[in-house]
Amino acid sequence: MRVSISDIKELRGDKITWTVIAILSLISLLVVYSSTGSLAFKNKDGNTEFYLLKHLILQILGFGLMYLAYRTPYKYYAKISVLAFIVVIPLLIYTILFGSNINQASRWITIPFVGLTLQSSDPAKLVLITFLAFQLTKHKNDLGNWTGGFAWIMGPVALVTLLILPANFSTAALIFFLCLVMMYVGSTPIKNIVTILVAGLIGVIILLSVSESLNKAFPENKIFKRTKTWVSRIKVFAGKEEDKSKLQDLTYQLNQSKIAIANGEITGVGPGNSKQRNFLPHPYSDFIYAIIVEEYGIMGSAVIIVLYLILFYRGIVIATKVKSRFGALLAFGLSLAIIIQATINVFVAQGLFPVTGQPLPLVSMGGTSMWFTCLGLGMLQSVCRNSQETEAEQDIYGRNDETEGDDDEYEYVDEDEVDESEETEAKETEIQNSDKSQS
Repeated sequence: MRVSISDIKELRGDKITWTVIAILSLISLLVVYSSTGSLAFKNKDGNTEFYLLKHLILQILGFGLMYLAYRTPYKYYAKISVLAFIVVIPLLIYTILFGSNINQASRWITIPFVGLTLQSSDPAKLVLITFLAFQLTKHKNDLGNWTGGFAWIMGPVALVTLLILPANFSTAALIFFLCLVMMYVGSTPIKNIVTILVAGLIGVIILLSVSESLNKAFPENKIFKRTKTWVSRIKVFAGKEEDKSKLQDLTYQLNQSKIAIANGEITGVGPGNSKQRNFLPHPYSDFIYAIIVEEYGIMGSAVIIVLYLILFYRGIVIATKVKSRFGALLAFGLSLAIIIQATINVFVAQGLFPVTGQPLPLVSMGGTSMWFTCLGLGMLQSVCRNSQETEAEQDIYGRNDETEGDDDEYEYVDEDEVDESEETEAKETEIQNSDKSQS
């Protein structure tokens, strides 16, 4: 798709959201350039521009995906999500069985020829949000039926989270919580949601309780190996780890992050002057917020937090303005996913949440993760753009407010019901014509 200057000038969607995306992307370039210094000296003989240019190229590709998603009418995402869901399930299974093993977690797939790795949970999260919005719309009158509409909703959610869980507990928990909130907003009975939530918590508690026995019984099993890491991180966070040597290793990242935050004080040490980037593992991704605080201070970090809050607020505004149930749920789910991920990243850096690998959306260095974030934001802007076009058409044709709520061309319609209705109307017309001919 060719993009011209006139296309940019006529860019629709939410202007504030576009602005926030641009600001976060510029901040990302500055912080990634600063935080990759040690990585450049280690891998690229001190070529500090290498990772900056790489990140810039990945950003540009991400913007292209965002624009493509923005130009696609969001009503198509409902049916696309069904096909994508069929693809993403084998992808998650392949990741568990044959994925690249990093930190005892098989969560990555290496993309041939381009040298990039794909974390399969990223497309799975985006697909599940879209698919869930579609199913909540399709089965809106049957959400309380455990064997009917609710099964069509909870089944896919359980399947995806269980496939992500072995390698990435935090992402699985994030997606599970996100889906429960979407179900609540989509008018799913609260008793169903509470039942699933309690069942999920009980399952996790049982798994963690027997994790040590499982590790001894199945020492080579990838899934049970990972539970050991989960238990260790939870113990450290709760202050229950008694082994001092193990405690020092497990808290190293967090301690370095806290030092970076303490160094930043109010105004920071200045761009490019971070000291802890030389000691923090992954200062350009999982702990990039600590580098932001160190270099730009509390004031700079406050700007970041405000930008994410604005992004979430504008997403809610888009969701409330669109006339389609599917569009509203899609916009809400996409916005909620970004704010939850950003919150976890910020909390981890400050020791308010167990250490886990959640990048800061649009800011952390990373290829495929940033791409799927860009795709999600493009889909969000597609909802807004189509809503604006619908309002413009209503203004042109002079439709009043009373009829706006009934005119929802993006609402799901059962094709079988339409066919039956058309057949019934045809039969009635045939009977009427025969009566007239007889008379």
